[in-house]
Amino acid sequence: MLMWLRMAPALHLIFLLIIHRISGADCNVIYKPSYICALKNSTMTISCTFTYPSPGHQIRKVFWTKDPLGNGEEFPDLSEDPEYSQRLQYLGDKQQNCTVRLSHVTKKDEHEYYFRIITDKDWKWVGKPGVSLSVTDLQLESPERVTERDSVRLTCNSSCELTDTPTFIWYRNSHTLTNIGDELNIRSVSRTDAGNYSCGVQGQTYISPAVYLNVTYAPDTPVVSNRSAVIVEGDSVTLNCSSDSNPPANFSWFKGETSVGSGKIFSISKISSDDSKKYKCRARNEHGEKYSDPVTLDVQYPPRSVSASISGSAKIISGDSVTLNCSSDSNPPALNFSWFKGETFIGSGRIFNISKISFNDSGEYKCRARNDHGEKYSDPVNVQFQGAGGNIIIIAATSGGLFIIILIIMILCVIKKQRSVKSEGLTMTQNDLHSAPGSAGDALYASVNPKKGRAAECRDAEEIQYATVQFHRDTQMKKEEEEEQRQCDNTPVQQPDQDHSRSKAEKMEDSVIYSSVR
Repeated sequence: MLMWLRMAPALHLIFLLIIHRISGADCNVIYKPSYICALKNSTMTISCTFTYPSPGHQIRKVFWTKDPLGNGEEFPDLSEDPEYSQRLQYLGDKQQNCTVRLSHVTKKDEHEYYFRIITDKDWKWVGKPGVSLSVTDLQLESPERVTERDSVRLTCNSSCELTDTPTFIWYRNSHTLTNIGDELNIRSVSRTDAGNYSCGVQGQTYISPAVYLNVTYAPDTPVVSNRSAVIVEGDSVTLNCSSDSNPPANFSWFKGETSVGSGKIFSISKISSDDSKKYKCRARNEHGEKYSDPVTLDVQYPPRSVSASISGSAKIISGDSVTLNCSSDSNPPALNFSWFKGETFIGSGRIFNISKISFNDSGEYKCRARNDHGEKYSDPVNVQFQGAGGNIIIIAATSGGLFIIILIIMILCVIKKQRSVKSEGLTMTQNDLHSAPGSAGDALYASVNPKKGRAAECRDAEEIQYATVQFHRDTQMKKEEEEEQRQCDNTPVQQPDQDHSRSKAEKMEDSVIYSSVR
């Protein structure tokens, strides 16, 4: 046994020498090519021819193999290997063609491959040197980021030079581009060129991992949008600012030229009419900045500051026309105006006309303004009847107004009565008046000329209206009148002897009573 172990290496060497001699003398294998660089996941084809002219031997089996698994190990038949059996296809025969095809190659397939022959006499032969296989993938080289309008170059690389001259194709976002070649050049790149780029080889299914081309640019003109179609005073309002930019822009808000906030969204709670101004936003990044067009917030509110007024002169003659105007502050503008006399509806429209005004038209007038958001009434204006002859005057209703009207009516009645007495030739003498205490003359003087303080009469001297009633008065009353007149205008009192020297016309003036009416 020991002797056999010693002889085994020698026998093995002799066997290899015999095979080498036979193969070298009788067999010849030609591989085309002897080195293959295959693309990952592609199909590799090894062209192979052989000759075996040795007589007396019949080829029993031919197959492809790779390096032995270990020393002294037999060369494996790859068609029987589970890792190859589904991918390896022998295309040759047992005469001279030994071509083989291997599909879906991976990095694990990187070996040296041989063609092997077994004869009927159990002679075995392998064609060395074999075919060396390298497997490569594709890698895309691209800058991480470029600025709009710059030039950019993308390159498709492999770890080895592909055996078959490849035709490279390019993809952006999985869509095939028309560019062909291992380089993709883009002049004046734009934002639309941004995306995921990859490359591949025409006729192969393998595509390189995608690389994102990042194109940066300044903000576009921002756009401001408002979620509320109608803004009513007291509501909350949200404004949004949007702008296309890369990198994303920072946003700022302005009310007129005053900065009021930052961020893409700007909110106003409980908006008022004071907020009805122009707003704009600014978008800014490292490449520049842009402002939006101004946006005016249309804040709507119900009528306010409603007022009624009268056009023209304050004093209107009976029979004239009066125009009442109603005004208000509202948004949208009030289009519905109504007029009321007291609480009675009398007409509509911003302007109300009273034609041929009369006593019956006196009273309080007010207007009501209304829009979609509410209504409001004006304060009343007062039109009252005052004076004879049909005169109308617009006055404020006061507690003294009624007294003045009654006093004027009394004076007018007295004047009318006096004229009637003169026309009938009835004259009352001074003696008659003295002999008739409590007569009409005294009663008239007491009712028409109520006493006032002298200081008050002096102040009102320029504003007094006079009504005159003629009668004869006694000397004592005359003296009292002159004393009062002297206190007002600082004139000397006439002596009795002077009174006898005055003319008859002057004496007639003593028969006049002055009654003042404010």
